[in-house]
Amino acid sequence: MRSWHKGAFLLILLLCCLAGAVCLSLFTGSSSLSLGELYHALQAGDKTDTTYRIFLYVRLPRTLAAIFAGAALAVSGAIIQAVLNNSLASPNIIGVNSGAGFCALLAASLAPTAWAAVPLAAFVGALATSLFIYALAAKTGASRITLVLAGVAVSSILSAGIDVLTILFPDDVIGATGFMVGSFAGVTMTALKPAVVLIVIGLVLALVFSYDLNVLSLGEEIAASLGMRVVVVRFLFIVIASLLAGSAVSFAGLLGFIGLIVPHICRRFAGGDNRLVIPCAALLGAVFALVCDALGKWVFAPFELPVGIILALLGGPFFLFLLLKGGRGKIYD
Repeated sequence: MRSWHKGAFLLILLLCCLAGAVCLSLFTGSSSLSLGELYHALQAGDKTDTTYRIFLYVRLPRTLAAIFAGAALAVSGAIIQAVLNNSLASPNIIGVNSGAGFCALLAASLAPTAWAAVPLAAFVGALATSLFIYALAAKTGASRITLVLAGVAVSSILSAGIDVLTILFPDDVIGATGFMVGSFAGVTMTALKPAVVLIVIGLVLALVFSYDLNVLSLGEEIAASLGMRVVVVRFLFIVIASLLAGSAVSFAGLLGFIGLIVPHICRRFAGGDNRLVIPCAALLGAVFALVCDALGKWVFAPFELPVGIILALLGGPFFLFLLLKGGRGKIYD
């Protein structure tokens, strides 16, 4: 009962933080926007009104993009860390984001009018990279540091591929620089809708099968003795993590470190039960992305820093801290 109360309190607290972060995101930016002005603009419904247009076509899509990208990358990171039993693993560090980004830009270049092509291509790229990294870990018994180095190598190769695409298709790849850094600026509802559908599917699947992630964390032999088809379940979680990461990358670009930082914080306060870690990661990931994006809009106002830069400034030292801890690479001993 005490554990249930702790989990409920944590989720309610995160929901309150999310509400505050949404308000911060909606009312922070280069153009001033008050609650009264917004109320009158929405009540009037005048589509030519500046306040109405700023809210509906700029602030709202950007806020929704931060919520869904943050939640997706955080849950993807939590799943990847649990499946690989590696606290240093995350979608950007092992190259999943780069794989998604390469395929997303390729789809945007070759089929710019296909509304669902970009998120689906990003999912395929993320899945292919995830399976490659997992196969490497399974067959070679790679240590946590070796796995990270392999991910860095794969990410470098795919980043070079992204650079080639930006050279070959300079006119078709819109906002390639912002995509490489990671940004929510300029996200439209049209680009957001197909990706959000995939993210919602991924989040629901992650919640539904979160108990199986607990069983999987006990080890292959114990999980198999409990009747689990380990290979099938592990593949399922790789697909879910890839779906989440790929969908987020398709509209937000190569955002880093959300999938590394947030799962660590969640496990610190929520414990090792993934039935609580997964929803906490989704909520905290959304809050983290919203706050970092607001910081990017505020620090050098009226100029903006892409959220990817803020995340790198926070995530880089955090990653070095994890490396220097030494010997604590496993989540489940």
